[in-house]
Amino acid sequence: MTRHEEHGDADIRVRRRSRTLRIAGLTLAAALVLATATAGYAYWHLNHNIKSVDINSALGDDRPAPAPAPSASSAAAPLPSGALNILVLGSDSRSGEADKELGGGDSEGARSDTAMVVHIDAGRTAATVVSIPRDTLVTRPSCPLPSGGTTSVAYGSMFNSAFSVGGPVCAVKTVESVTGVRMDHFVEIDFAGFARLVDALGGVDVTTSQDIDDDKSHLHLKAGPHHLDGKQALALARTRHGIGDGSDLGRIGLQQLLVKALLEQISGTDLLTDPARLYQVADAVTASITTDTGLDSLAELTGLGKSLKGLSADHVKTVMMPVVQAPSDPNRVIAKEPDAQDLWESLRR
Repeated sequence: MTRHEEHGDADIRVRRRSRTLRIAGLTLAAALVLATATAGYAYWHLNHNIKSVDINSALGDDRPAPAPAPSASSAAAPLPSGALNILVLGSDSRSGEADKELGGGDSEGARSDTAMVVHIDAGRTAATVVSIPRDTLVTRPSCPLPSGGTTSVAYGSMFNSAFSVGGPVCAVKTVESVTGVRMDHFVEIDFAGFARLVDALGGVDVTTSQDIDDDKSHLHLKAGPHHLDGKQALALARTRHGIGDGSDLGRIGLQQLLVKALLEQISGTDLLTDPARLYQVADAVTASITTDTGLDSLAELTGLGKSLKGLSADHVKTVMMPVVQAPSDPNRVIAKEPDAQDLWESLRR
């Protein structure tokens, strides 16, 4: 082979190698663009999942005073660390075949079957979750309506009627009227979305202290430890006919059991090492909640989550607002005083 031929072959190899490198570079660039676009879409999708209500504008200044603002965050502690009160409502929409398959009833519309005041202590390493029975008789204050106008004051009204009559705004105003505690945030969780969240986390582990046999929630469990999927966990949250006296008070105990189990499952799952699972959980959470406008973005929810990184399930206390049977109706309860006010006062300190 002549030197000219050898030189020609070398040029061909160089061109081939150059073309191969260009193809590899273009492939890598395309992959990076696709990954960036996918991440951008995922963020956009999760952000737009979240629904919100402007509680502060609707209620104005006629509210309990906010807790004293903590000192400004330093570079060493950039995350907020002040005490926080969050009203969490479980909204049980029971219309539609899909929801009925998850154990819902036959009634139309949505109602707040679960109400919890979550008080996070200053420092955000401990919390108290106070359940308010839905059957508690309260004075429901006048509430602004989204369509304009206001509701009338209602005496001796069931607590959960506030959500049915005036939505999240009236639920927050009623809780603040009953407790004297300002709600810094509001989160409404759709029960069907709660089932999706449990499934995305791989289920939850609970131990029941008694047999549960409830045809209405479609839940049948023997006393003891159980690993529940989303459908079973939702049924447990709804169950009341198969335990105790069949009242809402027995159901509250099961819901608090679920809260602790869910916190333990979240803390025990390393979502950062499994991006697909992390996305499923984030999608389930954002698609199932309605918040106040202070938590209506992925950045704000993430910031809240980061500020709670020192809070473990072992430091979450669950209690029920002290109640007694209502004199006017044996199927209803009223706040037990002064115990109830003592409890709310402890959250204002």
